[in-house]
Amino acid sequence: MTTHYDLVIIGTGSGNSVPDEDLADWSIAVVEPDVFGGTCLNRGCIPSKMFVYAADVARTVAHAGRYGIGARFDGADWPAIRDRVFGRIDPIAAAGEEYRGGLPNTTLYREPARFVAPRTLQVGDETISGDRVVVAVGSRPVVPDLPGLHDVPHVTSDGVMRLAELPPRLLVLGGGFIGCEMGHVFSALGSEVTIVTRGAALLTAEDDDVTEAVTARYRERGPVHTHTTDLVFTPGADGFTATFDSDDGEQRVEADLVLVAIGRTSNADTLDLPAGGMEVGADGRPVVDPQQRTTSPGVWALGDVSSQHWLKHIANAEARTVAHNIRNPGEQVATELPNVPSAVFGDPQVASVGARERDLVADGTPYLVARRDYGSTAYGWAMEDTTSFVKVLVDPATRLLLGVHVVGPDASLVAQPLVQAMALGNTVDEVARDVVYIHPALSEVVENVLLQVPAS
Repeated sequence: MTTHYDLVIIGTGSGNSVPDEDLADWSIAVVEPDVFGGTCLNRGCIPSKMFVYAADVARTVAHAGRYGIGARFDGADWPAIRDRVFGRIDPIAAAGEEYRGGLPNTTLYREPARFVAPRTLQVGDETISGDRVVVAVGSRPVVPDLPGLHDVPHVTSDGVMRLAELPPRLLVLGGGFIGCEMGHVFSALGSEVTIVTRGAALLTAEDDDVTEAVTARYRERGPVHTHTTDLVFTPGADGFTATFDSDDGEQRVEADLVLVAIGRTSNADTLDLPAGGMEVGADGRPVVDPQQRTTSPGVWALGDVSSQHWLKHIANAEARTVAHNIRNPGEQVATELPNVPSAVFGDPQVASVGARERDLVADGTPYLVARRDYGSTAYGWAMEDTTSFVKVLVDPATRLLLGVHVVGPDASLVAQPLVQAMALGNTVDEVARDVVYIHPALSEVVENVLLQVPAS
């Protein structure tokens, strides 16, 4: 027997925002075999930033002497930090599940789902179907099959923030945003952190000036090994040993825990999408159009399961598209993403949007470039900042921004007016001269870098 619904939603991250009070007369099924609320709430961007804030405080205390302040960092109470974070988050997840499951028109299914026919799913021992189906099952960390890795203590971003204690020696495998953020957290709170990456630098997806600055800063805090190959883990009486080749030659690192942070993969492979009539791309993810529709009529997909941008704010934008389109079959709208901003909350912070300089060079695209240090502003003097900067890339013909790259404290906030300028089609001259900037706020660095753009 098949139970039929007006709407079936698989996944309770951004997908959980699709139904609202206006669908009270629809029968809705929500399928979530994992913790309610998805990755961002439970083991991603929200808890990680709460840990980052604690790490930032620890770093401020440890370096207070540069401002004439007598302070000393005497270590972190890891359980207290962890419990502050999840004491806030876990009740939110529980309340979300209680609310959604308590609605009279909604049925929760807490087992994995897989398609057995178009818009029809097997969920545990039950078969359900829907007039409309939303696929929003997200992604999961990748754990590589490296020699000895599974014989030594290792975690991914799914579990690293719920550790029972702070590891004395942490090896971070991966130089992307998770590796940088968690490397910052554990280093600031007292672990000896070694970062090992196959790339030539940290954050290689960023502009070259950014990767160079970030890698240099992290090397001031601890070992960063790049271009690593032949990585082997060997258990020992006191932790384990990792051996590998790198830019620095043959290396031997002793540690107590590995954080595997080499990337994520879509959970699309858990659903048997072809059985549901969906075309799957070479990467295993469902093919979607700008309206978030899959190739199976009545089925939409959003977020990490299908998006090229694995960012919560993009998943939310796609969820808004799906929410409109399931309600308005004759008036489908598209997800508009002309420029996708992102940020990395390590130390230093990074924010970027638009083109990297190397991409413009490779494409033969004409551009102007300007760069301004935080330390050239009054607020930068107050911060004693010597390494942070804002870099802009500008179309010489239109004077529109092509790319923005920020390294330094509050980078995500510093970049935001430039993100808005790109979205609204403002020229650099309009943003520099038609706006009054508060003095002596840090935002003056935005004004100054735009005033520095050469004449076309």
